[in-house]
Amino acid sequence: MLAIGLMSGTSLDGIDAALVNVEPRGTGYTVELLEFVTLPFDDELAALLRAVLPPNVPGPAMVADVHRRLGFALARAARNVSGGRSVHFVASHGLTLYHDGAHQLTTQIGDPFVIREGLHATVCYDFRSADCAVGGHGAPLVPYVDALLLATPDEDRVAVNIGGIANLTALPRTLEKNDVVAFDTGPGVMLIDAYVRRQSRGEANMDIDGAIAASGVKNDGSLYEMLSDPYFAQSPPKSTGREHFGEQFLDQHGERLERLSVEDALATLTELTAITIANAVEAVELADAHVLCSGGGARNLFLLRRLAARLPKARIDPSDVACLPVDAKEAMAFAVLGYETLRERAANVPRVTGAPRAVTLGSIAPWRLRDLLAEVDAECP
Repeated sequence: MLAIGLMSGTSLDGIDAALVNVEPRGTGYTVELLEFVTLPFDDELAALLRAVLPPNVPGPAMVADVHRRLGFALARAARNVSGGRSVHFVASHGLTLYHDGAHQLTTQIGDPFVIREGLHATVCYDFRSADCAVGGHGAPLVPYVDALLLATPDEDRVAVNIGGIANLTALPRTLEKNDVVAFDTGPGVMLIDAYVRRQSRGEANMDIDGAIAASGVKNDGSLYEMLSDPYFAQSPPKSTGREHFGEQFLDQHGERLERLSVEDALATLTELTAITIANAVEAVELADAHVLCSGGGARNLFLLRRLAARLPKARIDPSDVACLPVDAKEAMAFAVLGYETLRERAANVPRVTGAPRAVTLGSIAPWRLRDLLAEVDAECP
């Protein structure tokens, strides 16, 4: 079945759109990536998004406006990746406006009905609310797909996604589906990007390849202060986001960071991400596993070198080696979650999200839904 997965993460670098062929195979799937694009946000939309995200407190009219504008941007990305081909469905994560998993609060924006009208296809969306409704964190959700597509009896693996926030999925070779362990480890590149934006006064948005950090020296005092944040000591299930590790986190530790050179500050923030991911990998007792990295942070070469230094027994590779391209993996995962919505199959992992039971995720903006469900039934006898 031809589908499009749409994802815009906490790094705010744009919209990832993946055109995939999804085919049920037993209890799992084979997923073939046909096309992939990243549509950067234009300057106006990027500024509006930053204005509505925490710690800002926007009014409802502003949120509604950005919700609609983002819907049009998502539709453009979907049309771009489709290349004019007709698709069976679109699965859109949208962009997280607010997330507090511990209190079952989550909101994603990006109008799915605008996407539906732009593609003339059913849209599956709002994947987190169902898990929150039964008492879960609503995150992370991709570990369900990690277990379907990456687990193997041939080796121990850890799937690490480094977006604005970093998360991992433990995939030991003895894995049973219901025994998946996964959680958000803390900041990915969110703090690094925020610091670069501040220091460059908006002229730059990221430390490309980690080149600036690589020329600096981490400051242990500042690093240890940040590592004392209570989130890192929490036991799973746990999830986090911009509400905790946004620019206000830089403000909390600004006194120490301001004493450092730009190079040393970025080296310290990069080390924070590397050490918290490494500590999490060690906590799940897979420090000698095959670590498969995805997300924008997997392009930060210095960050991966620091992660390798913290996990000397592990083999660290981009997820491309497992046929899940670094940039496309999350968008591909939501296409799979969309298919599970159409099948009405539970796609959360209660042990991961803290939900008391497994539930079907997602809402549906229908377009010729009866015909689509008939095709799903034909593919899934």
